[in-house]
Amino acid sequence: MALKRRNKLSASFSMSSMTDMMFLLLLFFMIASTMSAPNDLKIKLPQSHSKASTKVVLAKVSIDQNGQYSFAQGNGKAYPVEKEQLETLILQAMEQDTTQFVSLHADQNIAYREVVDVLDIANKHHLKMVIATKPVE
Repeated sequence: MALKRRNKLSASFSMSSMTDMMFLLLLFFMIASTMSAPNDLKIKLPQSHSKASTKVVLAKVSIDQNGQYSFAQGNGKAYPVEKEQLETLILQAMEQDTTQFVSLHADQNIAYREVVDVLDIANKHHLKMVIATKPVE
C-alpha cells in the first residue's frame, strides 16, 4: 500500500522579510546621518566684489606659494616665522585687544591644509580671523 504525503516541503525562501529589514536599516542610517552635524569650520568668506574691508587689523599672517609663513603686528613690517611659533605670536598680539581681527593672506596655489591649520588656531582660542582676498578688477 502506497501512502502519499500530504505535506510537501518547499525549498523556496521568502525574501520579503529580508527586504523589509534592509529597507528599515537604510531609512535608519539615512535619517541618522542627516541628524549629525559634521565637524567643520564655519567661515564667512569675504566677497571680493564688495569694496568693504576690515580697517582695524591687529595682526597679519601671510602664507606664500612655497608654504613659508610671515607675521606682522598691526601695520608693521612682516617677518618670516616658523609654523610652530605662529600660535604664540597670534596670542601675544591678541592680549592687547581682543576686539580686533587677525588677517590671513594666503596664496591661491598653496595646499588647503595650510589655511585650515591657521584657521584652527583661531578657532581653538575663539579669535576673530578674516581671510583676505583681492577685489575683482
